[in-house]
Amino acid sequence: MTDLKDVLARDISAKSVSMEAHLIAIRRDIHAHPELGFDTIRTAHIVEHELLRLGLSPQTGVGKTGVVVDIVGEQPGKTILIRADMDALPIQEQTGLPFSSTYPGKMHACGHDIHTATLLGVAAIVAQYRSQLKGTARLIFQPAEETPESGAEAMIADGVAEGVDLAITLHNKPELAAGEIALTRGASTASSDEFDVVVHGKSTHAARPHMGTDPIIAAANLISQLQTIISRELDPAHSAVLTIGHIHGGSTHNIISDSCLIQGTVRAKSPESRAHIEHAFKRICAGVALSLNTRIDVNYQRGVPPLMNDDALIDVLEPILSHQFGKPIVAKPSASFGAEDFSLFTERAPGCQIHIGSGAPGRDDHLHNSDYQPDERSIHAGTQALARLAIDLLS
Repeated sequence: MTDLKDVLARDISAKSVSMEAHLIAIRRDIHAHPELGFDTIRTAHIVEHELLRLGLSPQTGVGKTGVVVDIVGEQPGKTILIRADMDALPIQEQTGLPFSSTYPGKMHACGHDIHTATLLGVAAIVAQYRSQLKGTARLIFQPAEETPESGAEAMIADGVAEGVDLAITLHNKPELAAGEIALTRGASTASSDEFDVVVHGKSTHAARPHMGTDPIIAAANLISQLQTIISRELDPAHSAVLTIGHIHGGSTHNIISDSCLIQGTVRAKSPESRAHIEHAFKRICAGVALSLNTRIDVNYQRGVPPLMNDDALIDVLEPILSHQFGKPIVAKPSASFGAEDFSLFTERAPGCQIHIGSGAPGRDDHLHNSDYQPDERSIHAGTQALARLAIDLLS
């Protein structure tokens, strides 16, 4: 007897192949017209038009310029959210491709055009299985993943996470060959917090330091001590990053300044490490201020949390994806300290990020690079992966 799962795997693969050229054309159109942040108006219109063509009923203007569509099965059940981001980066494209950016200073250098085309393919396939679904596949096309003002936060504020039982997203990964699929245990990405610290002293002539208080000396001590949070307070197995990216104090050679500014970022891979670093950071600032007779103002701003992959969900996804692609797909830890606002969804529901290989033969590509050229075969792989997961999880 033919295994129904084998039939499903072949059917999904065949459907994905049949629409691959169409999805690549959509991707190239989006790539040639990149839009930043919440200004994804043209991209959202392309998404809406394609979803309407599929006979679906998308909702636009969600989270300002996002698009949402629910594919509802014939029987009740859980709701699975699957997200693709749509925005580009403020980079001048250098690829020389015939479909390269037509907008100066803007480029899809993180592959969000790939993500958007992939999720449209998922919509086309999953919609054909509605009669077999128990529950709802909620597909969301999100603006503003790359900007400080989060598109995920805006869409959540408009209610897209309400009633969601599971949340899944994808990201292309040029370090993997096109067609490869990767899952991660633990954190896929890190939290991203920022700090602005002003060390206040008392200005005086550089030849009379005893008549003032030197904020630059205090800042130098502070920078050294802050690094001990990572090297001496955290378990080495739970690494984190604390980077000073900017320091400014004084105006000339012979004046001790009134103040010194320090700015930087903190990345952590667990909520516990994140909380410990923030507490220690403020403790050390207070200690340096006391010991060196200065005043230190700390503005510590929390950004997105770490994207934590749910272990129980990963246990379910490994065999599904292994079956779809005919080879073992086993989750591994991630070494990335990048940040991703999909973590705002995984704070609200069990979820995960799936990596889709986008590395082209003979190239050594990296994200956020002006010459980034992902292999478009990743669209076919991503479409298969996400469609199969949605159908299996809702069947």
